[in-house]
Amino acid sequence: MKLNILHRICLTAISVTTSLSAFAWGQKGHDVTAYIAEQHLTPTTLAAVTDLLDGMSPVYWANWLDNASHTPEYAYSKTWHYKNIDADKNYWTQPEQQGGDIVKALRMNIATLADSTKSKEDKELAMKMVVHLMGDLHQPMHMGRSTDRGGNNVKVTYFGRNANLHGIWDTNLVESAHKWGYTEWQQQLDRLPEEVEVVTIGGNLDDWGQKTANIAQTIYERTPEYSKLSYDEVAEWAPVIEAQLLIGGLRLAHVLNSIYDPEYQHAKDPKTF
Repeated sequence: MKLNILHRICLTAISVTTSLSAFAWGQKGHDVTAYIAEQHLTPTTLAAVTDLLDGMSPVYWANWLDNASHTPEYAYSKTWHYKNIDADKNYWTQPEQQGGDIVKALRMNIATLADSTKSKEDKELAMKMVVHLMGDLHQPMHMGRSTDRGGNNVKVTYFGRNANLHGIWDTNLVESAHKWGYTEWQQQLDRLPEEVEVVTIGGNLDDWGQKTANIAQTIYERTPEYSKLSYDEVAEWAPVIEAQLLIGGLRLAHVLNSIYDPEYQHAKDPKTF
């Protein structure tokens, strides 16, 4: 029997774990991506998404998978948050990741959403995963190297405190760039002219993943281990973070609109993502 939303909230609250450092954008980044996407859903798509999520916003579930992947029920999804690309490889030559990777996971869950034969329960789970993983796809260190666990093993200092490169990109740089709530991030960033937005959402998951991987390579080049990071790095990387959060949200909306709204002007077969 399907749990009602109040039961789910309670179960989520008591199952929270503390080992989240290996996963994506901190809570703020995921909330921003999901909220930007929500603002770009057509009425038809929004109705479908809201129905699938039992009236809850995508923002409500934006961080859910970071916790769920640590539970026995969803442990299979641990490797789905990233696609490692090592220093001597590129997006296309990197060996296949055991357990699957973020691009394969997104493609599979998008296909579930588009499959009319799937149950509502299957689609609900797929929706929660797609909302989260589209955020992860645009966090550059989720295209980091397996040799250092996506930057988790790259030691740096951040304003004099010990940290690691992955964690800095998850949370610290985001929070240092702007002390905004997720609605304020959306209000300030979500201002692209329509013609620029159309270009931004073009391509497919591989195109988007490869662009994120290119950013990760630049981060590695400019942030060797034991780097001392402070104001200069916040100023350097804030525009990149802003862009990645924005385009992640726009692309998430594009995927969902393409699935749920036949009249969406950029509609395409979801399988092509």
